[in-house]
Amino acid sequence: MIFGIYPGAVAGDDSGGLAAGPPDDPARISHALDRLQGRAGRPFLVRAYTGFGSDTRPGDGPHPIETPADATRYAVRGRRLDLVAQYRPTDADADGYCAFLRELVTEYGASTDTLQVAEEPNVTSNPVLDGYYPGVREAVVRGVSAAKARARELGHTHLRVGFNTTPLFGPGASFVTDLTALGGAEFIAELDYVGLDFFPDVFHPVPAADLAASVEGLLRHHRDAVLAPAGLGHLPLHITEHGWPTGPERSPRRQAEVVDTVVRVVAAHAKELHLSGYTHFALRDADSTNPGLFHRFGLTTDDYAPKPAFETMRTLIQRFGA
Repeated sequence: MIFGIYPGAVAGDDSGGLAAGPPDDPARISHALDRLQGRAGRPFLVRAYTGFGSDTRPGDGPHPIETPADATRYAVRGRRLDLVAQYRPTDADADGYCAFLRELVTEYGASTDTLQVAEEPNVTSNPVLDGYYPGVREAVVRGVSAAKARARELGHTHLRVGFNTTPLFGPGASFVTDLTALGGAEFIAELDYVGLDFFPDVFHPVPAADLAASVEGLLRHHRDAVLAPAGLGHLPLHITEHGWPTGPERSPRRQAEVVDTVVRVVAAHAKELHLSGYTHFALRDADSTNPGLFHRFGLTTDDYAPKPAFETMRTLIQRFGA
């Protein structure tokens, strides 16, 4: 599998705000990424986020990556960007978003391996996520085609374009089918992968003894009940965000156990369920002094001191990484 991690300081929360703390330290980020990646040249993704909003003006680029800042500095030693282009205009603007994506491909395509069109477009309740904004489905469908067309123009045959969701159940499970119905065969043909953000045992507790079976069941559900009916069963599924925060009554040792369990389940079923990779959220805590759930997802504290899960992840990458 291809592994990756988000190394920035900022994280979204469930109230529409941002969890933040001390600023990024590029030297410490680079050192931590080197340690996780292991040997130079091992494929490894650096997840980074930028956004299109009502005040974004196509043509006024270059468009800065919002977090981590100047993310291309980390795309060395064989590492590549996993760039997330969020869609956040207050009025529907698929035209502007498509222009924005074309410019991102021009600016960052050479150092980017995966370009994710929108972030969690199925989530409608949170302003930090893209499903909250009008016209997001059209933006995803048209945006994928726009990004792929620009990549072809520039000869970026390495650049893979996709979208992601959170786990989908009940009536919400139709989200992906609705997208492919909107975009049709052209949209399906342009997609290179689908991403999944999932955080088992974070928002809904899972007994430790049941975690592995729960993760496997969720992955099978997503492949068989969500992607296959939408005509996307042939595409690779990439775990685009997974993590488990420390904090009050959430021990660093338990974080390491959860990371180990989840990654081993993903690796064990990678071939059968066509799982192409795993990206961890996040390298460091947003703010290790804040007990809030969203401030302490890191494999390290906010001063980059490793928690036990850091070494666990390092071992897993050496064992299962490409």
